Amino acid sequence: MSDGRAWQGNVKARLYERVRERGYDSLTAFADARPAVPLYLLAEELGKDDVAGVQVLSGLLAEAERRKQVTRFVRDVFTRLWSESVPDGWPPVLDDANRFKVAEAIGSWIAYTPETHKERVKQARATLRATPPPPGWLPLGPDDELLRTLLPDEEV
Repeated sequence: MSDGRAWQGNVKARLYERVRERGYDSLTAFADARPAVPLYLLAEELGKDDVAGVQVLSGLLAEAERRKQVTRFVRDVFTRLWSESVPDGWPPVLDDANRFKVAEAIGSWIAYTPETHKERVKQARATLRATPPPPGWLPLGPDDELLRTLLPDEEV
């Protein structure tokens, strides 16, 4: 995407046109059918040359805000970042290489989290550090039991 086509024209219209072409009525439904698939791969599926992962992220957040499901969105983003950075699950040993993978996933998660949820995500990070999940833990979607414990739904 070095030519910038992802940012030309009506980005939102293109995104939703591609989602509808694939038989979904929302970006969330499209993403839910592909749990734990990294954002950049969702973008490639919607338009390898003219859709960017950040556009998918932005669209998912907008839908989550409208549906009052931002906490679920935050958990969903975690699973997508985690599967990209730590595809083998929680490492049995946090050596330097594994520590970097975990930090990359969690750091990106915090960066992509809306301000309204940053403190809760930082608390979840502290909990993961203090009491790590079992080796191999790999959340397969936003409704993962451990993720729901770390970030329970609170929207009304």
